[in-house]
Amino acid sequence: MKHQTKPIIMILGSSHLANPGMDGTNYKMDDVLAPKRQSEIEQLVKQLTEFKPTKMAFEIDFSRTAETNATYQDYLKEAYELKRHESDQIGFRLAKQMGHSKVYCVDYFRNYSEEPDGFFPKDFDWDLVSPGKFAKEHNQEHLMGQPSTAEGKVTKDSDGTIWIEPEKYEPITDMYRRLNQSEGIRADHQEYLRMARVGLADQYPGANWVGRLWYTRNLKIFVNLTRITESADDRILLIIGAGHVFLVQQFLEDSGDYIVESPLNYLDGEGM
Repeated sequence: MKHQTKPIIMILGSSHLANPGMDGTNYKMDDVLAPKRQSEIEQLVKQLTEFKPTKMAFEIDFSRTAETNATYQDYLKEAYELKRHESDQIGFRLAKQMGHSKVYCVDYFRNYSEEPDGFFPKDFDWDLVSPGKFAKEHNQEHLMGQPSTAEGKVTKDSDGTIWIEPEKYEPITDMYRRLNQSEGIRADHQEYLRMARVGLADQYPGANWVGRLWYTRNLKIFVNLTRITESADDRILLIIGAGHVFLVQQFLEDSGDYIVESPLNYLDGEGM
């Protein structure tokens, strides 16, 4: 086998299996704790072991690394039952199968209104980064993106959360194969670029949100991945919301420091 000269990262774009409802449009998952789903997830994990990851990285804020690893240690000791989150169902399972002693949290996610950082002082004018509000007030809602009815039934909760409820059953591996197609990844990214156009004259709430929040968050995820990289032999598997894949992959490839491998290489077979 040819010795790898750069660390390899594989990004597995995911739906949020626990249905937290935190995205602009949310894909409604049925209960992944159901026996049929559990069998499908076990098969998916079996297939992903062929990547032979040396590290598992999750879309969890880096400040929760100690907490997450305490939970992972409980799982290794059979003192914790896996929750519905993809970091549990796929990440913990795969890390255990690979014999990993710890896992890695690489997200940078804050409730900016409660935890302002250097970008946003406490008296920050949130209208500057509120494209949804601006679009509604200025007839630009067409720039905010519309969920595709081709993917399922579109519903909205009383709090405004938008869901796509699939009309037919989709096996887990099929779902991940769909989510990680390059066409879909690019289409997700284009939705953000369309949102960036929200604004008028010298008002740029769309560009402000996309540039100062979305791009910054994904750039920090890239930086956090570099911080957990220890050698050219590293093989890191990142599990993250599918909407992040385009930018994180772009940053990794543009850096010249990594080889990015597609998860599709491991999603076509039936495991070994």
